[in-house]
Amino acid sequence: MAAAGLREALEQRLRELGIAALTAEHPQVFTVEEMMPHVQHLKGRHSKNLFLRDKKKKGFWLVTVLHDRQINLNELAKKLGVGSGNLRFADENAMLEKLKVGQGCVTPLALFCDQGDVKFVLDAGFLEGGHEKVYFHPMTNCATMGLSPEDFMKFVKSTGHDPIIIHFDEDSK
Repeated sequence: MAAAGLREALEQRLRELGIAALTAEHPQVFTVEEMMPHVQHLKGRHSKNLFLRDKKKKGFWLVTVLHDRQINLNELAKKLGVGSGNLRFADENAMLEKLKVGQGCVTPLALFCDQGDVKFVLDAGFLEGGHEKVYFHPMTNCATMGLSPEDFMKFVKSTGHDPIIIHFDEDSK
């Protein structure tokens, strides 16, 4: 299914769940740095998304963090209990196979395409602080979609994913 069809399927899914979303169209972007000038006027928290795999290519993780958060993969691997040095960026073919999105389009909103192969890791910063909206790409990197944190969690749970919530500001144990 092409990106436009996937976006329509996502929007239909949100409507079925009774979730209202705010969408801002913008030029195609591939990095958070490229995106922010187009969306910084939107109140709430913006995301950075990493699609990772383990060293043996058996486990996949979609990691969604605050857009300005720096991530150390070794520290994250320890927090997830997979051992330091065992997380790598997954290739685009794995992204397309598991989430139906390519480079620059990775989003937790793609979890409705996952067949249970991807673990979802969410930065606790999205759920704390009383943000009006949290923002993600809607299956395309030509737009940004905002949902209330409660509606976002309702959507995630509707996909069968139970997010692993991590407080990145706390030192890893």
